[in-house]
Amino acid sequence: MTDLNLLLKHTSRSLYLSAHCLPPTVRPAFSIAYLLCRYADSIADTPLLPPEKRLHWIEHFPNMIMQPKAEEQQLLTAEISGSSSNIYEEKLLKNLPACLEEFQKLSLSGQEIILDVVRAVCLGMAIDLQTFPPENARQVVSFRKRSELENYCHLMGGAPGVFWSRLIASHVTISAEKNLFLSWGKDIGDALQMVNILRDLPRDLRIGRCYFPEEELQTHGLTAPELLEQINSPRFEPIKQAWIAWARQKLRSAKAYFSALPKTQLRHRAAVAWPVLWAADTLNKLGKETNLLDPGHKVKISRNRIYFTLACTPFLWLSNSLFNTWLEYKLRRKIH
Repeated sequence: MTDLNLLLKHTSRSLYLSAHCLPPTVRPAFSIAYLLCRYADSIADTPLLPPEKRLHWIEHFPNMIMQPKAEEQQLLTAEISGSSSNIYEEKLLKNLPACLEEFQKLSLSGQEIILDVVRAVCLGMAIDLQTFPPENARQVVSFRKRSELENYCHLMGGAPGVFWSRLIASHVTISAEKNLFLSWGKDIGDALQMVNILRDLPRDLRIGRCYFPEEELQTHGLTAPELLEQINSPRFEPIKQAWIAWARQKLRSAKAYFSALPKTQLRHRAAVAWPVLWAADTLNKLGKETNLLDPGHKVKISRNRIYFTLACTPFLWLSNSLFNTWLEYKLRRKIH
């Protein structure tokens, strides 16, 4: 039998730390949701299929979860297997039936919130496939308006943040009105997605994708193809800093969100605190990076900083004010 926990560990990187920390009551739903979204991501990114074929499968993927058919799963697996150099991602591609079998074991409410997040993420991936050129087209296309980037962040980050929040609220008595709690979760997810977009900017540009809107680029005398040249980093700097400020403001919702979690829920508090604090650290590194357009330099926080955050977890369990103060400190300073 396929070990889905092992697949999660080897396909989710640092997210696995948060998932592993979750209580057993919520871990299965979180794990299945992540693996299904990761499966959809593999469909959207596979070089083995043309964009229109990928779009077909992405648009159909939520229906495959609701109404699984063995022949469809076999066809999809045959078409996308062999597209990844990661052996665990390849195992995931070949184990969609196992994921769906575990999905069917969840409660109806658990299935509903997973389907909602998968639908949202698939909509975001469809936007990628419909907006941007094929990876080998040798051209760069950008979103036109700011609202398009914000909507994309809502689908790819905010919706997972709402999923996470609904999952928590279904198992924990939170000290906040539920819709407000979900709104804070969406803000956190938006911020995490912007971290990903900024961090992956050089790689995305080289496959033809510029998420930063044309209307903002034009204001600073730039076009999307010009971001391929490192010499244009100074002109891109105001755009970068504006979106970092946007993400920081969104991430401040984590203070109220964290405080709404009971102090007795140690695992939930840790699983929320870690990605938020690491995102704040990454925003600081992105903020001080003078050449974000350099494809040879990956912005990431050090292992020592990750381990230090883990070591401080017992203090975060006990004090809302400590978490809030530490997060605000990170959001206001630049790390070195």
